[in-house]
Amino acid sequence: MAKDYYQLLGVHKNATDAELKRAYRRLAHEFHPDKNPGDKAAEDKFKEINEAYEVLSDGQKRAYYDQYGTAPGAQGGPGGGFGAGMGMGDIFGDIFGEFFGTGRGGARASAGEDLRYNLKISFEDAAFGTSSKIRVPRWERCPDCEGLGASSRDKVTACTMCHGSGQSRMQQGFFSISRTCSRCGGEGSVITDPCKTCKGRKRVERERTLSIKIPAGVETGNTIRLSGEGELGAFGGPPGDLYVYLTVEEHPLFQREGQDVICAVPIRFVQAALGDEIEVPTLTGGMKLKIPAGTQPGHVFRLKGKGFPYLRGSGIGDQLCRIMVEVPGKLTARQKELLQEFDLLNGEHSAPITTGFFDKVKEIFGEKTKK
Repeated sequence: MAKDYYQLLGVHKNATDAELKRAYRRLAHEFHPDKNPGDKAAEDKFKEINEAYEVLSDGQKRAYYDQYGTAPGAQGGPGGGFGAGMGMGDIFGDIFGEFFGTGRGGARASAGEDLRYNLKISFEDAAFGTSSKIRVPRWERCPDCEGLGASSRDKVTACTMCHGSGQSRMQQGFFSISRTCSRCGGEGSVITDPCKTCKGRKRVERERTLSIKIPAGVETGNTIRLSGEGELGAFGGPPGDLYVYLTVEEHPLFQREGQDVICAVPIRFVQAALGDEIEVPTLTGGMKLKIPAGTQPGHVFRLKGKGFPYLRGSGIGDQLCRIMVEVPGKLTARQKELLQEFDLLNGEHSAPITTGFFDKVKEIFGEKTKK
Protein backbone atom coordinates (compact mmCIF):
# COMPACT_ATOMS: atom_id res chain seq x y z
CA MET A 1 0.00 0.00 0.00
CA ALA A 2 1.12 3.60 -0.68
CA LYS A 3 2.45 5.46 2.31
CA ASP A 4 0.38 8.24 3.86
CA TYR A 5 2.95 11.03 3.93
CA TYR A 6 0.64 13.39 5.80
CA GLN A 7 0.14 10.80 8.54
CA LEU A 8 3.91 10.16 8.72
CA LEU A 9 4.52 13.86 9.40
CA GLY A 10 1.46 14.19 11.65
CA VAL A 11 -0.17 17.02 9.67
CA HIS A 12 -3.49 17.49 7.86
CA LYS A 13 -3.78 17.53 4.07
CA ASN A 14 -4.20 21.30 3.95
CA ALA A 15 -1.04 21.95 5.96
CA THR A 16 0.94 25.01 4.91
CA ASP A 17 4.62 24.88 3.98
CA ALA A 18 5.51 26.36 7.37
CA GLU A 19 3.50 23.67 9.20
CA LEU A 20 5.17 20.94 7.14
CA LYS A 21 8.60 22.34 7.93
CA ARG A 22 7.91 22.54 11.68
CA ALA A 23 6.59 18.97 11.76
CA TYR A 24 9.53 17.67 9.74
CA ARG A 25 12.15 19.36 11.91
CA ARG A 26 10.57 18.08 15.12
CA LEU A 27 10.39 14.48 13.91
CA ALA A 28 13.80 14.54 12.21
CA HIS A 29 15.33 15.74 15.45
CA GLU A 30 13.53 13.01 17.41
CA PHE A 31 14.45 10.09 15.13
CA HIS A 32 17.86 11.23 13.86
CA PRO A 33 20.37 8.30 13.82
CA ASP A 34 22.89 10.33 15.83
CA LYS A 35 20.37 10.51 18.69
CA ASN A 36 19.37 6.86 18.33
CA PRO A 37 22.58 4.92 17.65
CA GLY A 38 21.96 1.29 16.77
CA ASP A 39 18.15 1.73 16.69
CA LYS A 40 17.05 0.26 13.35
CA ALA A 41 13.41 1.25 13.88
CA ALA A 42 14.38 4.88 14.45
CA GLU A 43 16.61 4.80 11.37
CA ASP A 44 13.75 3.48 9.21
CA LYS A 45 11.40 6.07 10.64
CA PHE A 46 13.94 8.83 9.87
CA LYS A 47 14.13 7.68 6.24
CA GLU A 48 10.32 7.66 5.92
CA ILE A 49 10.11 11.17 7.38
CA ASN A 50 12.67 12.46 4.88
CA GLU A 51 10.87 10.74 2.02
CA ALA A 52 7.54 12.28 3.05
CA TYR A 53 8.96 15.78 3.44
CA GLU A 54 10.84 15.60 0.13
CA VAL A 55 7.55 14.99 -1.69
CA LEU A 56 5.22 17.29 0.27
CA SER A 57 7.65 20.24 0.34
CA ASP A 58 7.81 20.25 -3.47
CA GLY A 59 4.76 21.89 -5.06
CA GLN A 60 4.60 19.69 -8.16
CA LYS A 61 5.35 16.44 -6.33
CA ARG A 62 2.75 17.27 -3.69
CA ALA A 63 0.08 17.93 -6.31
CA TYR A 64 0.95 14.67 -8.03
CA TYR A 65 0.80 12.80 -4.69
CA ASP A 66 -2.54 14.36 -3.75
CA GLN A 67 -4.02 13.23 -7.08
CA TYR A 68 -2.55 9.73 -7.39
CA GLY A 69 -1.60 8.85 -3.80
CA THR A 70 2.05 8.19 -4.68
CA ALA A 71 5.16 10.16 -5.55
CA PRO A 72 6.00 10.84 -9.22
CA GLY A 73 7.74 7.83 -10.74
CA ALA A 74 7.07 5.59 -7.71
CA GLN A 75 5.57 2.14 -7.98
CA GLY A 76 1.80 2.19 -7.78
CA GLY A 77 1.32 5.45 -9.69
CA PRO A 78 -0.38 5.69 -13.08
CA GLY A 79 1.04 2.93 -15.27
CA GLY A 80 3.10 1.84 -12.28
CA GLY A 81 3.32 -1.30 -10.24
CA PHE A 82 5.82 -4.08 -10.68
CA GLY A 83 5.21 -5.77 -14.03
CA ALA A 84 2.67 -3.19 -15.25
CA GLY A 85 4.32 -1.66 -18.30
CA MET A 86 7.79 -2.23 -16.82
CA GLY A 87 10.11 -4.32 -18.97
CA MET A 88 13.38 -5.93 -18.02
CA GLY A 89 15.14 -2.91 -19.46
CA ASP A 90 13.34 -0.67 -16.95
CA ILE A 91 14.37 -2.92 -14.09
CA PHE A 92 18.04 -2.82 -15.12
CA GLY A 93 17.76 0.92 -15.67
CA ASP A 94 16.55 1.36 -12.10
CA ILE A 95 19.33 -0.85 -10.73
CA PHE A 96 22.02 1.13 -12.56
CA GLY A 97 20.32 4.32 -11.43
CA GLU A 98 20.65 3.31 -7.80
CA PHE A 99 24.40 2.95 -8.23
CA PHE A 100 24.97 6.13 -10.24
CA GLY A 101 22.39 8.37 -8.60
CA THR A 102 20.08 8.51 -11.60
CA GLY A 103 17.22 6.28 -10.49
CA ARG A 104 13.57 7.11 -10.26
CA GLY A 105 12.35 10.11 -8.36
CA GLY A 106 14.39 12.87 -10.04
CA ALA A 107 16.90 15.07 -8.25
CA ARG A 108 18.02 13.89 -4.85
CA ALA A 109 18.60 15.81 -1.66
CA SER A 110 22.23 16.68 -1.01
CA ALA A 111 24.01 18.42 1.83
CA GLY A 112 25.12 22.01 1.38
CA GLU A 113 28.74 23.01 0.93
CA ASP A 114 30.93 23.72 3.94
CA LEU A 115 32.19 27.28 4.28
CA ARG A 116 35.51 28.65 5.55
CA TYR A 117 36.00 31.92 7.41
CA ASN A 118 39.46 33.27 8.28
CA LEU A 119 39.53 35.15 11.59
CA LYS A 120 42.45 37.09 13.06
CA ILE A 121 42.59 37.51 16.83
CA SER A 122 45.03 39.29 19.13
CA PHE A 123 47.71 37.57 21.21
CA GLU A 124 45.80 38.47 24.38
CA ASP A 125 42.49 37.12 23.06
CA ALA A 126 44.23 33.82 22.28
CA ALA A 127 45.50 33.69 25.86
CA PHE A 128 42.28 34.58 27.67
CA GLY A 129 39.53 33.69 25.18
CA THR A 130 36.96 36.05 23.73
CA SER A 131 33.64 36.35 21.93
CA SER A 132 33.44 37.70 18.42
CA LYS A 133 30.80 38.50 15.83
CA ILE A 134 31.47 37.55 12.23
CA ARG A 135 29.56 38.41 9.06
CA VAL A 136 29.24 35.46 6.68
CA PRO A 137 27.79 35.75 3.15
CA ARG A 138 25.93 32.60 2.11
CA TRP A 139 22.94 31.30 0.13
CA GLU A 140 19.74 30.87 2.12
CA ARG A 141 16.21 29.73 1.33
CA CYS A 142 14.18 32.54 -0.23
CA PRO A 143 12.01 34.01 2.55
CA ASP A 144 9.25 35.17 0.21
CA CYS A 145 8.51 31.93 -1.64
CA GLU A 146 9.96 29.63 1.07
CA GLY A 147 12.15 27.89 -1.50
CA LEU A 148 9.34 27.23 -4.00
CA GLY A 149 10.94 29.46 -6.65
CA ALA A 150 7.52 30.55 -7.98
CA SER A 151 5.18 33.39 -7.13
CA SER A 152 2.61 30.81 -5.96
CA ARG A 153 2.16 27.04 -5.83
CA ASP A 154 -0.06 26.94 -8.93
CA LYS A 155 2.74 28.50 -10.97
CA VAL A 156 4.71 25.26 -10.70
CA THR A 157 3.78 22.79 -13.44
CA ALA A 158 4.89 19.30 -14.38
CA CYS A 159 7.80 19.08 -16.79
CA THR A 160 6.43 18.08 -20.21
CA MET A 161 9.63 16.31 -21.17
CA CYS A 162 9.91 13.87 -18.23
CA HIS A 163 6.24 14.07 -17.15
CA GLY A 164 7.18 14.84 -13.55
CA SER A 165 9.65 12.01 -12.99
CA GLY A 166 12.78 14.14 -13.29
CA GLN A 167 14.36 11.47 -15.49
CA SER A 168 14.58 10.91 -19.20
CA ARG A 169 15.00 7.33 -20.42
CA MET A 170 16.86 6.06 -23.42
CA GLN A 171 16.06 2.52 -24.60
CA GLN A 172 18.88 0.59 -26.21
CA GLY A 173 17.83 -2.96 -26.91
CA PHE A 174 17.66 -4.89 -23.66
CA PHE A 175 18.73 -1.94 -21.45
CA SER A 176 17.01 1.26 -20.43
CA ILE A 177 19.35 4.05 -19.26
CA SER A 178 18.07 6.88 -17.08
CA ARG A 179 19.45 10.40 -17.16
CA THR A 180 18.53 13.56 -15.35
CA CYS A 181 15.99 15.49 -17.34
CA SER A 182 17.75 18.30 -19.23
CA ARG A 183 14.70 20.57 -19.17
CA CYS A 184 13.85 20.56 -15.44
CA GLY A 185 17.26 19.51 -14.06
CA GLY A 186 15.77 16.48 -12.34
CA GLU A 187 13.14 18.40 -10.35
CA GLY A 188 10.20 17.08 -12.33
CA SER A 189 8.63 20.51 -12.52
CA VAL A 190 9.10 23.88 -14.17
CA ILE A 191 8.22 27.37 -12.97
CA THR A 192 5.91 29.47 -15.16
CA ASP A 193 5.98 32.62 -12.99
CA PRO A 194 9.23 32.97 -10.99
CA CYS A 195 9.36 34.55 -7.55
CA LYS A 196 10.30 38.22 -7.90
CA THR A 197 12.74 38.05 -4.99
CA CYS A 198 14.85 35.03 -5.97
CA LYS A 199 14.06 35.04 -9.74
CA GLY A 200 13.16 31.34 -9.58
CA ARG A 201 16.46 30.25 -7.99
CA LYS A 202 14.66 29.32 -4.73
CA ARG A 203 17.44 30.91 -2.70
CA VAL A 204 18.96 34.31 -2.10
CA GLU A 205 22.38 35.48 -0.98
CA ARG A 206 22.39 36.98 2.48
CA GLU A 207 25.06 38.19 4.89
CA ARG A 208 24.43 36.59 8.26
CA THR A 209 25.94 37.87 11.53
CA LEU A 210 27.02 35.01 13.78
CA SER A 211 28.38 35.01 17.32
CA ILE A 212 31.38 32.81 17.99
CA LYS A 213 33.04 31.94 21.29
CA ILE A 214 36.82 31.51 21.16
CA PRO A 215 38.23 29.46 24.06
CA ALA A 216 41.38 30.46 25.95
CA GLY A 217 44.58 28.81 24.76
CA VAL A 218 43.95 28.65 21.00
CA GLU A 219 46.77 29.13 18.50
CA THR A 220 47.22 29.75 14.81
CA GLY A 221 45.77 26.87 12.78
CA ASN A 222 43.03 25.92 15.25
CA THR A 223 39.52 25.71 13.77
CA ILE A 224 36.08 26.18 15.28
CA ARG A 225 33.16 24.32 13.65
CA LEU A 226 29.70 25.86 13.57
CA SER A 227 27.31 23.06 12.64
CA GLY A 228 24.62 23.89 10.09
CA GLU A 229 25.94 27.38 9.35
CA GLY A 230 27.24 26.56 5.86
CA GLU A 231 25.55 26.74 2.47
CA LEU A 232 21.93 25.71 1.96
CA GLY A 233 21.41 22.07 1.00
CA ALA A 234 19.91 21.17 -2.38
CA PHE A 235 16.40 19.70 -2.72
CA GLY A 236 15.71 19.73 1.03
CA GLY A 237 19.14 18.43 2.05
CA PRO A 238 20.77 19.62 5.30
CA PRO A 239 22.98 22.73 5.26
CA GLY A 240 26.75 22.46 5.39
CA ASP A 241 28.97 23.57 8.26
CA LEU A 242 31.06 26.70 8.81
CA TYR A 243 34.72 26.29 9.76
CA VAL A 244 36.40 29.30 11.36
CA TYR A 245 40.20 29.21 10.89
CA LEU A 246 42.11 31.19 13.52
CA THR A 247 45.26 33.24 13.04
CA VAL A 248 46.88 34.77 16.12
CA GLU A 249 48.57 38.13 15.53
CA GLU A 250 52.19 38.64 16.58
CA HIS A 251 52.93 40.58 19.77
CA PRO A 252 55.59 43.31 19.97
CA LEU A 253 56.99 41.97 23.28
CA PHE A 254 55.98 38.31 23.63
CA GLN A 255 56.48 35.10 21.72
CA ARG A 256 54.81 31.76 22.34
CA GLU A 257 56.46 28.36 22.75
CA GLY A 258 53.82 25.76 23.51
CA GLN A 259 52.00 27.05 26.56
CA ASP A 260 54.88 29.28 27.69
CA VAL A 261 55.35 32.96 26.89
CA ILE A 262 58.87 34.15 26.08
CA CYS A 263 59.94 37.72 26.81
CA ALA A 264 63.42 39.17 26.20
CA VAL A 265 64.23 41.58 29.06
CA PRO A 266 67.10 44.06 28.50
CA ILE A 267 69.05 45.32 31.56
CA ARG A 268 72.14 47.51 31.94
CA PHE A 269 75.58 46.12 32.67
CA VAL A 270 75.59 47.72 36.12
CA GLN A 271 72.23 46.13 36.98
CA ALA A 272 73.55 42.72 35.96
CA ALA A 273 76.75 43.18 37.99
CA LEU A 274 75.31 44.76 41.14
CA GLY A 275 71.78 43.34 41.07
CA ASP A 276 68.51 45.24 41.01
CA GLU A 277 64.72 44.93 41.14
CA ILE A 278 62.94 45.74 37.90
CA GLU A 279 59.40 45.60 36.56
CA VAL A 280 58.74 43.26 33.65
CA PRO A 281 55.59 43.09 31.47
CA THR A 282 53.27 40.07 31.58
CA LEU A 283 49.95 39.31 29.89
CA THR A 284 48.17 40.39 33.07
CA GLY A 285 50.21 43.57 33.71
CA GLY A 286 53.56 44.60 35.22
CA MET A 287 55.33 42.36 37.77
CA LYS A 288 58.42 42.88 39.98
CA LEU A 289 61.46 40.73 39.16
CA LYS A 290 64.58 40.58 41.35
CA ILE A 291 67.87 40.49 39.44
CA PRO A 292 70.62 38.94 41.61
CA ALA A 293 74.13 40.41 41.49
CA GLY A 294 76.27 38.74 38.85
CA THR A 295 73.39 37.76 36.56
CA GLN A 296 74.75 36.60 33.21
CA PRO A 297 73.37 37.39 29.72
CA GLY A 298 70.91 34.73 28.56
CA HIS A 299 69.86 33.73 32.07
CA VAL A 300 66.15 32.80 32.19
CA PHE A 301 63.81 33.66 35.04
CA ARG A 302 60.53 31.71 35.23
CA LEU A 303 57.27 33.37 36.27
CA LYS A 304 54.83 30.62 37.22
CA GLY A 305 51.32 30.66 35.76
CA LYS A 306 51.88 33.66 33.49
CA GLY A 307 51.59 31.80 30.20
CA PHE A 308 48.79 30.27 28.11
CA PRO A 309 46.17 27.88 29.49
CA TYR A 310 46.01 24.38 28.02
CA LEU A 311 43.24 24.22 25.41
CA ARG A 312 42.36 20.62 26.27
CA GLY A 313 43.09 19.92 29.92
CA SER A 314 43.96 21.92 33.00
CA GLY A 315 46.90 24.08 33.99
CA ILE A 316 48.60 27.22 32.71
CA GLY A 317 52.05 27.69 31.21
CA ASP A 318 54.74 30.04 32.51
CA GLN A 319 56.44 33.21 31.33
CA LEU A 320 60.16 32.90 30.65
CA CYS A 321 62.12 36.15 30.99
CA ARG A 322 65.40 35.85 29.07
CA ILE A 323 67.96 38.42 30.25
CA MET A 324 69.79 40.55 27.70
CA VAL A 325 72.67 42.65 29.03
CA GLU A 326 72.83 45.86 27.06
CA VAL A 327 76.31 47.07 26.06
CA PRO A 328 76.62 50.85 25.58
CA GLY A 329 77.14 51.80 21.95
CA LYS A 330 78.96 55.09 22.57
CA LEU A 331 81.23 56.00 25.47
CA THR A 332 82.70 59.31 26.62
CA ALA A 333 86.39 59.61 27.34
CA ARG A 334 85.72 59.52 31.08
CA GLN A 335 83.55 56.37 30.74
CA LYS A 336 86.31 54.63 28.77
CA GLU A 337 88.84 55.62 31.43
CA LEU A 338 86.67 54.20 34.22
CA LEU A 339 86.04 50.94 32.36
CA GLN A 340 89.74 50.47 31.68
CA GLU A 341 90.44 51.08 35.36
CA PHE A 342 87.71 48.60 36.26
CA ASP A 343 89.23 46.01 33.96
CA LEU A 344 92.65 46.40 35.61
CA LEU A 345 91.13 46.10 39.07
CA ASN A 346 88.93 43.20 38.02
CA GLY A 347 91.74 40.88 36.98
CA GLU A 348 91.38 37.80 34.90
CA HIS A 349 90.54 35.49 37.84
CA SER A 350 87.39 37.42 38.79
CA ALA A 351 85.77 36.45 35.47
CA PRO A 352 85.22 32.69 35.90
CA ILE A 353 83.21 32.12 32.71
CA THR A 354 85.74 33.87 30.46
CA THR A 355 88.70 32.27 32.23
CA GLY A 356 87.14 28.79 32.02
CA PHE A 357 86.39 29.19 28.33
CA PHE A 358 89.94 30.19 27.35
CA ASP A 359 91.44 27.52 29.59
CA LYS A 360 89.49 24.92 27.57
CA VAL A 361 90.65 26.54 24.30
CA LYS A 362 94.29 26.29 25.41
CA GLU A 363 93.79 22.69 26.54
CA ILE A 364 92.20 21.58 23.25
CA PHE A 365 94.44 23.45 20.82
CA GLY A 366 97.53 22.95 22.97
CA GLU A 367 97.13 19.18 22.75
CA LYS A 368 96.71 19.39 18.97
CA THR A 369 99.90 21.47 18.69
CA LYS A 370 101.91 18.88 20.69
CA LYS A 371 100.73 16.12 18.38
